[in-house]
Amino acid sequence: MAQEPEPASLLPRPLLAVALGLPALLAAGVAAVGLFLGASGKDEPADPSADHSGPVALVPVPAPKAESDECKALVSGLPMQLVSNGVTLPRRELASPAPAGALAWGDKQHEPVVLRCGLDRPNALTPTSELRTVSDVTWLVVSEGSASTWYVVDRPVYVALTVPSDAGTGPLQDISTTIRDTLAKGPVDTRG
Repeated sequence: MAQEPEPASLLPRPLLAVALGLPALLAAGVAAVGLFLGASGKDEPADPSADHSGPVALVPVPAPKAESDECKALVSGLPMQLVSNGVTLPRRELASPAPAGALAWGDKQHEPVVLRCGLDRPNALTPTSELRTVSDVTWLVVSEGSASTWYVVDRPVYVALTVPSDAGTGPLQDISTTIRDTLAKGPVDTRG
């Protein structure tokens, strides 16, 4: 009995394997890109250069009382996280050498919120300065570009809190409460 010849394929076997495997490979690639970039994109920075991960590098500034008992008490009493416009900002590691009396909070999508304790009296504090009170703590606000630095001016040490303009009031309120509960209130020195 004669065997019937096998029907001839329209495509050679290697080409058929590529044609069948290509859609599966394409689907896997799309899935990998989706996992890498995130499903919605709203939680990722629009600009890849806006990735704020890694230790926060702080430039040194004069802080003669950064190692004082008051600053040590304040730093140890500050929260491990702050809430900024509904986003929880964890405490961030500071790059070495980290200045004494300094802390930062943030995530990879947001500029960090930075606190420094024990600074020199701010030059902007004058008899005509506009001061604000939050949770019984008196602050001097100095706006600089895309951030504002709030200086505590009624405690035994000067504290600066630098907050990005999109951070909302949550960090300022949380820090004010801790300062109110940790540092004794005193007079505001507006002498220039």
